[in-house]
Amino acid sequence: MNLPETFLRRMQKRLGERFPAFLHAMEEPPCKGVRANPLKLTAAQLTKLLPVGDGVPWEKDGFYCDLEKVGSLPAHHAGLFYSQEPSAMCAAPLLGAQAGERVLDLCAAPGGKTTQLAGAMGGEGVLVANEYVYDRARILSQNVERLGVSNCAVISTDTASLAARLPAYFDKVLVDAPCSGEGMFRKDANAVAEWSEENVAHCIARQSAILDDAAALLAGGGTLVYSTCTFEYGENEGQIRDFLACHPEFTLVEEHLLLPHEVRGEGHYAAKLVKEEGARHDAPAFPQTRDRAAERAWQLFAADFFLSPPSGNVTTLSDGRMYLLPAGLPALSGRVLRAGIELGRFDGKRFTPAHALAMSAKAENVRRTAPLTDEACAHWLRGETLASRMPEGWGVAAWRGYPVGLAKSAGGTLKNHYPKGLREH
Repeated sequence: MNLPETFLRRMQKRLGERFPAFLHAMEEPPCKGVRANPLKLTAAQLTKLLPVGDGVPWEKDGFYCDLEKVGSLPAHHAGLFYSQEPSAMCAAPLLGAQAGERVLDLCAAPGGKTTQLAGAMGGEGVLVANEYVYDRARILSQNVERLGVSNCAVISTDTASLAARLPAYFDKVLVDAPCSGEGMFRKDANAVAEWSEENVAHCIARQSAILDDAAALLAGGGTLVYSTCTFEYGENEGQIRDFLACHPEFTLVEEHLLLPHEVRGEGHYAAKLVKEEGARHDAPAFPQTRDRAAERAWQLFAADFFLSPPSGNVTTLSDGRMYLLPAGLPALSGRVLRAGIELGRFDGKRFTPAHALAMSAKAENVRRTAPLTDEACAHWLRGETLASRMPEGWGVAAWRGYPVGLAKSAGGTLKNHYPKGLREH
């Protein structure tokens, strides 16, 4: 690997006698991993569906896995796992998110850590996932949908605006900060090409501003975890020391620097800080727009679709999209891409269910299910229409008992409603 000379000099100074081992490790292939989605199955159940390797030491649901094209597998489409680099799994467990808490993932795309936090929360509490770059926020939203997360709002806004809207609101805040990406050099040639000392300095300044906003968003007594995928001292330990100098209300609890010659994984840094006891503010509720006709159409559909329909506050957007809001969701700043479970769309006459409804459902709670063999699922994921033995009406297509999308049975045909943008080719 042809690494920038300036980077090598900085790393030699940082690592000293450990530098030769680091250089050797940088010539090795990158590590890959998967993480079971506890909202749908246990880690043990995933091992029966996917040939995984050893467990990742710092994540109970994580495994090393060298399979190619895991994104094409039925288990991936069903949201049973998230493909995630093993070292990147270390930050979310440090945060210790729990059911019922208010949790914020401040720089959340593409969604690995967000869905990790969602698994820890078990669908209870409020999870807000923010990504400033809108196109990346769309990918984040798709991953939240695929894994069937019900209590998450996905937004795209700047951190300062969010801090002004929700000061001292969150119990836990994760900042997986934009960084120089040195820890990704083995897996991403673009990260090597884009590296420069100027970019490192730019990242340090940006991280500092984001951390200041994170501090404002965190309630008294709350926990903040800061992480990067870089080796640079100024973006890691140095950044935290500067932050503590400006924020004496915080205490550093622990920090970890993962290096590829010392662990099975890429480069990653994570620090856990706790804020002293203080204010915990409430906020106005997310606006609930009531449309009686839309809600009635949804209720009729839900009674026919589910054995036990989900309950909660429903809001109808101006374009007819309907969401089941997480309990306690506050009013948010910026563009809201997702606010809980997208139920479907009401066009003034008819309710049409959304893909997210199938992905958040348990097959055993759906009245009509079309079981798919491995072969049938391959056809399904390509968007093909199948013969149907499912009773007529809306239901889910399920692989090994896990929903992979909405299906509608009519006249002996299973109409495929798998989103075109997600289909295999």
